[in-house]
Amino acid sequence: MGHVYTARSLSCFWPHSPGFAAHLIRTDVNLLARLLTRPFYVCCFSEPAENPPVLVFSPLTPSLAGAPGRAFIYSICALLLARFMCAQLPNPVLDSISIIDTPGILSGEKQRISRGYDFAAVLEWFAERVDRIILLFDAHKLDISDEFSEVIKALKNHEDKIRVVLNKADQIETQQLMRVYGALMWSLGKIINTPEVVRVYIGSFWSHPLLIPDNRKLFEAEEQDLFKDIQSLPRNAALRKLNDLIKRARLAKVHAYIISSLKKEMPNVFGKESKKKELVNNLGEIYQKIEREHQISPGDFPNLRKMQELLQTQDFSKFQALKPKLLDTVDDMLANDIARLMVMVRQEESLMPAQVVKGGAFDGTMNGPFGHGYGEGAGEGIDDVEWVVGKDKPTYDEIFYTLSPVNGKITGANAKKEMVKSKLPNTVLGKIWKLADVDRDGLLDDEEFALANHLIKVKLEGHELPADLPPHLVPPSKRRHE
Repeated sequence: MGHVYTARSLSCFWPHSPGFAAHLIRTDVNLLARLLTRPFYVCCFSEPAENPPVLVFSPLTPSLAGAPGRAFIYSICALLLARFMCAQLPNPVLDSISIIDTPGILSGEKQRISRGYDFAAVLEWFAERVDRIILLFDAHKLDISDEFSEVIKALKNHEDKIRVVLNKADQIETQQLMRVYGALMWSLGKIINTPEVVRVYIGSFWSHPLLIPDNRKLFEAEEQDLFKDIQSLPRNAALRKLNDLIKRARLAKVHAYIISSLKKEMPNVFGKESKKKELVNNLGEIYQKIEREHQISPGDFPNLRKMQELLQTQDFSKFQALKPKLLDTVDDMLANDIARLMVMVRQEESLMPAQVVKGGAFDGTMNGPFGHGYGEGAGEGIDDVEWVVGKDKPTYDEIFYTLSPVNGKITGANAKKEMVKSKLPNTVLGKIWKLADVDRDGLLDDEEFALANHLIKVKLEGHELPADLPPHLVPPSKRRHE
């Protein structure tokens, strides 16, 4: 079934982009470039040291010798080992996740010949074991080559891990950015065959000033969404590994059905080679037959073309017949053991403190004057001494006194006549009423009415309403009762 990593979540980034990795961990990109002179590298955590250690994978220097899967890397080629490095840095971000950065995608036959190893196979191996796969595209030079398309196709069955980043979007104008975004979505739709739309994050992920700041708010919102997604990796790592185990178990069952079906169709004595070629060529029909007989989802089957390539070099006479008892054991594990493990994982997660990625660029996601949306919408005036609603209160007072107030307050019916003019849905207006009626008496005084109009303005400007009324929006006369 392979190895299941539990110590740390991994993030994988395509293509080669030390600048993006440096932005996440907030280290000098030039330092990272000097440390990592090879295009294929992993950054992980170590205790502080005077000189950060750099480990080079090679048959002669078994660095990270205990790492699961080292034998696989050896089996690919010594050329890969010579180009694979590990930088251990005392960085708080790397205490929660490790970052793997892969080489850029070469064009034409260079992808296969110049590297000297099966690049797609290496990426597929990593894709099975990481928690997140981030595909990086530069907005100012978008190009999805045939080679890059093949690499993305190698990530089949891992679409749930894929996130797409349209980087350096500050280098083009808004109109051109929309065209690039549309072209990227169209291209990805042809490559990634899923009914769900791939999530694309647009931004400029580095620490330099924006070249074209027109879309600053969009970039900030997208960056926050991406960081929240990455921050959730340690918290859900155990559950994701359990899902990977389920996926592998289902794949093992399908493999057993395929191999046993091929074994059953083979002749005992004569015509073995011709029958083998026929079975390999008609493997798609065998897939359909197994799918019908055993009610297996098409997505559980291995890649048809790759399976055909592998079978061409196999000796079908050595294949084993189906062993129902082993399949029953796997079914029992999926039906019972996995369910119990799910409960145990949830219980352990509830007892443990919340695990999020901290440090580096993720510290910028915390509350503060530069936090996303700070001082905007319902947060406007959060640091002001005066009540922020007060500046527009004279205008709201003129409307208030036309609504027949009694003892300084208007009824809900009269307030509704004015509030519905905003054309907001009743559900939204109902929430605004609840927030504005601070003393919960079912009536609005002049300050509460002004507050209601302020919240309507906030909503009409495209901001979200708060779940609870922020302290700085509480009317001055009501603060005495708190």
